[in-house]
Formats: sequence, structure tokens, C-alpha cells
Amino acid sequence: MAFEYLAYVLSQDEELLRPSPVDRRLLREVNNPFHLNATEFRKLYRLTPDLAHDIISQLDGQLRGTRITAISTEKQVLTALRFFATGCYQRPVGEQWGISMSQSSISRCIHRVTNAISHSLFFDKVKFPMTQIERQAAKEIFSASPAPFVGGTIGAIDCTHVSIMSPRNHEEAYVNHHGYHSINVQMICDPNLKILNVNAKFPGARHVAFIWSSSAVRGVMQRNFENGSRNMFLIGDSGYPLEPWLMTPLPNQPEGSPKFRYNKVLCKARNPVERLFGVLKGTWRCLSQQRTPLFHHGFTGRIVNACAVLHNIRLSEPIHEPDTEYLDQSPSDSNVNQGAPSSIAKRVQDRLIANYYT
Repeated sequence: MAFEYLAYVLSQDEELLRPSPVDRRLLREVNNPFHLNATEFRKLYRLTPDLAHDIISQLDGQLRGTRITAISTEKQVLTALRFFATGCYQRPVGEQWGISMSQSSISRCIHRVTNAISHSLFFDKVKFPMTQIERQAAKEIFSASPAPFVGGTIGAIDCTHVSIMSPRNHEEAYVNHHGYHSINVQMICDPNLKILNVNAKFPGARHVAFIWSSSAVRGVMQRNFENGSRNMFLIGDSGYPLEPWLMTPLPNQPEGSPKFRYNKVLCKARNPVERLFGVLKGTWRCLSQQRTPLFHHGFTGRIVNACAVLHNIRLSEPIHEPDTEYLDQSPSDSNVNQGAPSSIAKRVQDRLIANYYT
């Protein structure tokens, strides 16, 4: 009887010590990260407090919970930003400044915020130039860059690998030529490193030429060419096929020749896309090979989309870090494509060389 009474007393003490739902909510509000100065905040979350507030307000309708114990939109967004920035495992993120949550809560926050960014912000912040006015503006940006190509360039294209966990199904399709599991992500950017297009749907074993052939952007470029927009193209490396709307370098050209000068200028002009990958993976470390996301490949693709949105948002800051601050040298896929160029594409390339590099 005495034992049962002691057990009852201990159970009552545990109930008194256990925080109520309201107490747990108040505990989460301690140490607000927005009380940090702007420099410290940017180190933690890669964005200024103002930009973070803007994202929180835009996503509030999708992330706000109805329960009294629901995690606030602010906490959810900051949790996801911290994960994107560090790429560390989810429990350490939950123990960071101003965030005290379980691993399962952290995981739900990352999923909810990633899906919300992909659904609400992606198509507004990552836009390929579709109209004549937008394409003309893109040409002028390239023409005014420190390393301009010829006047019709609207974007530089390349692929990079984002490491993933070994998938359960079709595992062999995700092993890239570097020997690890990944998705092969195609991106197009301008000279200012602004991302114009992202395609994060293909496994790591897919070649860049295959991804390009299946890309919606290729269809857009081809239709524009067939409709008369002949002086408009992307620039890529030798892994891509030469097409009338995609210029690539010519291999093994003698130094000093017009084709050699064409290669030299093209390679300098497409350098921004290589820098983009270093800056993107260095800023948002969850995309780095050293921080393999513990998610399936489909959700990892949405994380790539979310990081592309955040990257473009960062570029809108009046002052942002130089490209080398978070530089990450991850290899991109630059295997030489062996397909023969079409006769039309070859004529377009020859005309460019004759007009600008002879």
C-alpha cells in the first residue's frame, strides 16, 4: 500500500514538472535570432533580417498552424534556412541559436518550408527570359559583362552534381562518373550569377546532353529560332551538342587562329556558371558533396529549387558577399559530347567566327 502511494506521489510530481503546451510555446520564443545584429544574423542564415522577414511574410499563409502549440512561421523558416546554410544533420540544427525542437519537428519544418518555397516563390524568382523584351534585356546584360561573348547570348548553361543518399530503387542510375550517388542538376545563369533556370530531376548517371535534350528550355529556344529569333543562343561547354541556339567550343584549335579566339572568348563568357556552382554550394552547404542530404532524390531536387530561390533573393541585397566568401570547388560534368552538330548549327557557328573573330 505504501509503495502504491509513493508511486502516486511521484506521478503527481512529474505532472507538475512537465511543461504545459503554453509553456513549451513560450520556451521557443526565448533568444529571438532577430535580436542579433545584421552581420551575425547573416552568418547564421545567409540572409539579412529584412529579407528573412520578407520570406516569412510571404510564406505565412502556408506555414501558420492553428494549434496553440504550433511552431511559428518565423521558427519554421529560420530552421530551414539554418539547415540550408549549414547542411548539418537535423538534431544539431534544432539545438542552434533560438531554436529548441526535436529532430522530428526539425524534419517537418524543412519539408514544409522547402515545399512552400518551391510552390510559392520558385516561378517568381527563377525565370527564364520568355518575351522579346526579356530576351533583349538578357542580351544587353551579357554584352555589358566584363567578358562578353557575341551579342546574341542570353545565358550560360552547365550541370553540377548534388550528392544524395543511395536510393532503394534503380540505385545504379544515380552513380555518377565521379563514383558517388547524385542528381545531375542543370542550371542557366547570367553574368551576375542570377539563376534563370533549374532542372533538378535527373539521376547522376545521365549525361548533360541527355538532360539538355529533355529540357523545356531547349524546346523554347528551338521554337524561337524557328519563329525567326536567329540571333539568340545559350553558351555551354563541350559536353553539350552544338545547335543553332546553343554555342559550344571547338576542340584542338591552333593557337592564334580565329577558332582559337572564339574558344577563348566563349570559355571566359561561360565562366559565371562555373562560379555560380561554387558560390551556391558554398553558401547553401546542404548542396555540398560533404553534406549529403538525408532525403530521397525527389525531395533533394526541391531543396535545390529552394536554394536557387534563396540565391536569387540574396542577389537583390544592396550589398552582398563577394563570390569567393563561400566558394566551394565541386566538379561539374564536362564530358565531351560525341554527337555530330547539325549543318545549320555549324553554319551559325562559322558565321559568328567569321564576323567576330577573324
